[in-house]
Amino acid sequence: MRTSRRLITALRETDTAEVALACSIDDLTHDDWLDTYTSVAVTRVAPPYRELRARPWHAIVLCCEEPARELARLIDHVGHVVPPVLVISPSAEISQVGGAFRLGATSYLVAGDFTRSALSAAVGGTLHGHTHLSPRATTMLKRVNCDAEPEESSAEEMPRHSLSPREREIMDLLANGFGALEIGGRLSLTEKTVRNNLSNIYAKLGVRGSTEAVLLWLGVTPRRGQSVG
Repeated sequence: MRTSRRLITALRETDTAEVALACSIDDLTHDDWLDTYTSVAVTRVAPPYRELRARPWHAIVLCCEEPARELARLIDHVGHVVPPVLVISPSAEISQVGGAFRLGATSYLVAGDFTRSALSAAVGGTLHGHTHLSPRATTMLKRVNCDAEPEESSAEEMPRHSLSPREREIMDLLANGFGALEIGGRLSLTEKTVRNNLSNIYAKLGVRGSTEAVLLWLGVTPRRGQSVG
């Protein structure tokens, strides 16, 4: 799966974000999930998602029972470039959460595990390629890392040692779904300082953004040849 960096960076405050709401089951979002956004246009797309080829999207919100299967199906119909994807599912199984991220999902919320404000933040963050996880999704990704073979785990531990204690604190908060402003508040840092730290962290970890950093931090590796938002 190839995520368009151009689509992400081209989205300005004055732009209308085109979001596809792809649902294979009843809508799992809150009724007022877009109240905080005045410039988001949502188009509902039903399986088999052929309409996704009609135009480029800034993000896709996928609501389904089995994200690992459904996301692969969705990717087949998006075309060459796949935008950031926010998965919303009742499933918190390791195979589904881990599978969705290996396919290139940007964010994952487990139904009943998030508030309206958390959903709004996840939509906004995903639009710009930032990872958002609900608590149960974070727990499952950590279990993916714990269940890995010792040889695989040791390879993933190496980047952690290259970070300072403060940078590790920032990564732990980032992996739990906090944004730069929230991280700054918890660590008594300015948002600018947090963003500067994140830039340094990405360079040390050899990643391009928050999604790759979080996945690496939690021990999940996307499929070879794919990139994530």
